[in-house]
Amino acid sequence: MIEVANRLKHVEEYYFSRKLKEVAFLKSQGKPIINLGIGSPDLSPPQKATTALEESLYDEGAHKYQSYQGLPELREAFADFYKKHYKVNLSASTEILPLMGSKEGIMHISMAFLNPGDKVLVPNPGYPTYASVAKLVEAETILYDLTDDNHWMPDFIALERMDLSKVKIMWINYPHMPTGANAPNKFFEDVIAFGKRHNILIVNDNPYSFILNEQPKSILRYNGAKDVCLELNTISKTFNMAGWRIGMVAGSYEHLNAVLKVKSNMDSGMFYGLQKGAVEALQSSDLWFVSLNSVYQQRRALVWELAEKLKCTYDEHASGLFVWAKIPENETSEAFADSILKEYSLFMAPGTVFGSQGEGYIRFSLCVEQALIKEAIARIK
Repeated sequence: MIEVANRLKHVEEYYFSRKLKEVAFLKSQGKPIINLGIGSPDLSPPQKATTALEESLYDEGAHKYQSYQGLPELREAFADFYKKHYKVNLSASTEILPLMGSKEGIMHISMAFLNPGDKVLVPNPGYPTYASVAKLVEAETILYDLTDDNHWMPDFIALERMDLSKVKIMWINYPHMPTGANAPNKFFEDVIAFGKRHNILIVNDNPYSFILNEQPKSILRYNGAKDVCLELNTISKTFNMAGWRIGMVAGSYEHLNAVLKVKSNMDSGMFYGLQKGAVEALQSSDLWFVSLNSVYQQRRALVWELAEKLKCTYDEHASGLFVWAKIPENETSEAFADSILKEYSLFMAPGTVFGSQGEGYIRFSLCVEQALIKEAIARIK
């Protein structure tokens, strides 16, 4: 075999990619696995989005290459969405760049701004892709710890004590995954000031704003944000369209132009019909969010009951698609999750998937229909 690139020697296969192979094998052996580990929405997208997709298939040019910057009407829809729901004014032509999902954005932003040897601030616990992508572009990851005692917020005093001279990017993610923590206004003001002091690009990954959250926030609403901030967003969670792979990055023209230089060399535009469907989804009425969250509220109540049966505790004020639960003392996350899988055929994510600070926790997904959650509860003796 040809020797792989050095960058791959420090990057492992994504945990869920590996673990789902094990889960699939257990299912093939007849095990009645209930998957409470993955945040892939199982509900339907808005009907008008799928209708728009179907109808667009016959539009002239629908099957040609599309613009690297997306359809103008998609950028306008994102801009209108931000104005309506976040009270943020964005130029559709210069301050919004559609993406094939926000995970693509993490890679493109990293390639646009990081040189080998640069440093990146990554939350612990946090989305594993931030660290993986940093390694792929040969940057150095610096983990900053988040703790329950500090409401899963960064400790800026500790950050200021670090050598930040080579730090180029800081990843933040509020509402936070996996903990569901919400950031107060002061946090966004503080992190913008921190980025300005140290010339660090602050990137807020913001896919969970509208899931069980009464106060959606964008970092771009705060003074001076566009000078040092970018924000990723996606229709995956908000509109149950994860497989459509449509997201966006918003920020200043200068920052987005750098990202576009990478993106335009990596793809040939998003499929026309998917963009037309996304436009319709983004124009959904407030009733969509009420209906969506009604389902998740019912599911969350059942997951809380399941957590209690497993002698776990949780924060009732958390947002997002997950319940982050503290496991019984003297247990480790991976061993606890594996024992639940073996004994009850229930798969959930150990907290250590998201970093060392996730030790002592597990994560339940709400992307499971109520009947299956009730079945999971019934299995716990």
